[in-house]
Amino acid sequence: MEEQLELNPNSVNGPSESTAPLVDDEPVLSSHALAALKEFLAEQQSHSATVSDAGDSEEVALVSEDWRLSQFWYSSETATTVAEEVLTLCDSVDSRVACIACPTLYAYLKKMDPNVSVQLLEYDKRFEQYGSDYTFYDYNHPEELPLELKHSYKVVVADPPYLSEECLKKVAEAISFLIKPRESFLLLLTGEVQKERAAEILGLHPCGFRPQHTSKLGNEFRLFSNYDPGMRLGGWEK
Repeated sequence: MEEQLELNPNSVNGPSESTAPLVDDEPVLSSHALAALKEFLAEQQSHSATVSDAGDSEEVALVSEDWRLSQFWYSSETATTVAEEVLTLCDSVDSRVACIACPTLYAYLKKMDPNVSVQLLEYDKRFEQYGSDYTFYDYNHPEELPLELKHSYKVVVADPPYLSEECLKKVAEAISFLIKPRESFLLLLTGEVQKERAAEILGLHPCGFRPQHTSKLGNEFRLFSNYDPGMRLGGWEK
């Protein structure tokens, strides 16, 4: 909807029988096989969740979007802006952040502050590469979250995968499970069509800042919060 370790393939699938000639008992790939391997590795690097090496660029590349999972990564400006806000809210070393279905944000947070404590809750198991920072999350089953995550997060950022009341209500259950009961901050990134529901279900207000994605979306996206950001994020919309 949203960096760090490169995604390493578990294996490179090829012909079941080796066709590489042997020289001094060492296998040597044919030129065709070598070219295929280089193409495979280049593609993996291109689509992996790794920090860009382009000078001082703050851009972060993620695995390729999977439209079947309703995945749309944030633009660099959006990810940076939201990450800066989250880091501002984390005003103590004990602050923990939960990112629900927004891997782009997780990646930018870790890029901007490697020491920040962030948990990514995501359905796509490609993000298992983040190790203990990753928790499998199916929005249909918010009750299946690990008990150790209950009421553990001062800041929760959520980006529901679908623009429906049913999805928002179930994500709200996960938020209620994760967030600390008092003095906590909630940010929601979702479509404009969810404006009234965000207010009714979660008590959120729209901010002036308008999130953008790397892919062109037909739905206008908004950022909502449960606190007044003041001059940040464009402030609460009047």
